Amino acid sequence: MLGFVDEENMSMLTDLYELTMCASYFDHKKFEPATFDLFIRRLPPNRSYFLFAGLEQALLFLEKMHFTEEHIKYLKSLGFKDAFLDYLRNFRFSGDVWAIPEGTVVFPNEPLIRVTAPIIEAQLIETFLLNTINLQTTIATKASRVVYAAKGRPVIEFGLRREHGTDAGMKVARASYIAGCSGTSNVLAGMVYGIPVFGTMAHSFVMFFSNELESFRAFARTFPDKSTLLIDTFDNIKGALNAIKVAKELERQGFRLRGVRIDSGDLVAISREVRRLLDENGLDYVQIFASGDLDEYRIEELLNKGAKIDAFGVGTKMGTSADRPYVDIIYKLCEKANEKGEFVPIMKLSEGKATLPGRKQVYRFTDEKGNFVKDVIALEGEDVAGEPLLVKVMEKGKIVYDLPSLEEIRKRALDNLARLPDKYKRLRGVAKYPVRLSPKLRRLIRELSIELRETEGAVAVSS
Repeated sequence: MLGFVDEENMSMLTDLYELTMCASYFDHKKFEPATFDLFIRRLPPNRSYFLFAGLEQALLFLEKMHFTEEHIKYLKSLGFKDAFLDYLRNFRFSGDVWAIPEGTVVFPNEPLIRVTAPIIEAQLIETFLLNTINLQTTIATKASRVVYAAKGRPVIEFGLRREHGTDAGMKVARASYIAGCSGTSNVLAGMVYGIPVFGTMAHSFVMFFSNELESFRAFARTFPDKSTLLIDTFDNIKGALNAIKVAKELERQGFRLRGVRIDSGDLVAISREVRRLLDENGLDYVQIFASGDLDEYRIEELLNKGAKIDAFGVGTKMGTSADRPYVDIIYKLCEKANEKGEFVPIMKLSEGKATLPGRKQVYRFTDEKGNFVKDVIALEGEDVAGEPLLVKVMEKGKIVYDLPSLEEIRKRALDNLARLPDKYKRLRGVAKYPVRLSPKLRRLIRELSIELRETEGAVAVSS
């Protein structure tokens, strides 16, 4: 047992308090349905949007979620009662789910996923949903910023060895590709998701041979049509001159050197000099690939200073979203069924953690060119202009949504990002995108707020 999460044990990937709450619901025969919203509360610094990712994995989890006898045995050792364990033996998610399509640009407080299900079912899925959406949305958002900074130059995700575990490595590759990265170094992600894979060589390869030129020739003999040579092991300029020798040898054999990679030093000065040397030797087709502690801020700086770089390999800082490795994502109750079976809105009004009551829809408004102008969060059924974003994705526990391919999700993401004005994509000093509440939703909030003040409670339930 290596400790990996798989389809057989992922139902147990939950916080204990989800199970203890559900056991108490069960004891008190609380089986009525409720609705939860999954949303992001606030923006991290220097961000004005999120790129939503991870929905496919969330839906597949809901459809396959079950408990095995091994799980039941372990839960019994924790003191759970037999009646509740019998319930879990037959557990299947039976709820309805609405969600914003994956690859959509979204904003704080907008419901990304809306779950309506018997309270035990709706509660028990919380941890997995938050974990899955948090990571992929965090990384997709970060990667979209890196791609934006590169100004059309390819960005390759290089972060597998530094990412926070094997599961994260797969999800980072997927989310980065959705956000516009051209490929990944992760071979398994290439096999599973069909993402283009890229790789060059390490310093150890160069150092293993008796000299740099010999190592370059060896690599080029193995991969004559797709070699990118790492030139900074000893000295970037000498490395470039050795790469030029190998490129000329390849030309005589009918091949072309693909590129050279710079991983250290003054990337602006070095790239400019290497570009000059390549061009002077008739090698204008050879690309300069840069890597080494890059992120969106560093890439923007390099290009603004005139670096001659054709593509970027970005690892640690993108793969861990180093400047903001998480988003403030939450899953909150917004309505429940009363004794008559009617759904009534619920609102929490804790300081700094207020929630929006009721079942909601998000509407997006665009200008005459199709660019995003504003969003409106409204109660379901309100007559609001604009494009509704939430669509039904599950009904009675079954996926009723044609899951798009990864390429289709990526296409949606790139289209959304193109339609988001630049003032919201700047790396610093971003503008705040307008997200408004509809009149009916504002009225409901006022009514429930009055009720809260009268009862001195933290949660209000509409009558």
